[in-house]
Amino acid sequence: MDRRKRGQQGEELAVDFLKKKGYRVLERNFRYERGEIDIVAEDREALVFVEVKSRRTRTFGEAEDAVTILKRRRLRRIAEGYLFTHNIESKACRFDVIGIQFDGERADIRHYENAF
Repeated sequence: MDRRKRGQQGEELAVDFLKKKGYRVLERNFRYERGEIDIVAEDREALVFVEVKSRRTRTFGEAEDAVTILKRRRLRRIAEGYLFTHNIESKACRFDVIGIQFDGERADIRHYENAF
């Protein structure tokens, strides 16, 4: 499976996972300027920006380790763009990270609420 297909499969698993937890998925792959947020959802009263990372090996660490300081800054900027383009002014927001480790047909899903 190539990287793009694995990434899409990871996002599908993440959406299903969040829905089962009671999240309401508002948007997928929101693009702003030169960046993208994988999932925008609501969890009770909070607007949640979710970054999904998936890996098939642990050679370079856990999937969620790829959410670096630089990536966090970009995600914040894109989230601000989401708020601006949707005229949202006063709503609690947070950033979650979902790490998915593929092991053959099995997928281990780790969810970090309020990750940064």
